[in-house]
Amino acid sequence: MPVDKQLLKILACPQCKGPVKEEKLFLACKKCKLAYPVLDGVPDMLIPEAWPLAKALKARFTHTLKLA
Repeated sequence: MPVDKQLLKILACPQCKGPVKEEKLFLACKKCKLAYPVLDGVPDMLIPEAWPLAKALKARFTHTLKLA
């Protein structure tokens, strides 16, 4: 499920405050090289939950994570 377009306009990387780009099931920060998973349309923007961008690329920006 994609992130709401209005929400996406105001989101920023919590680490560097830079822009994030939607990449399938992630929001990616090219500057920090982090990818934040999107769970059922809800971005998980906690830094400890972020994936290294290389790992997300290898997974083709997909995951099987679910909201609890």
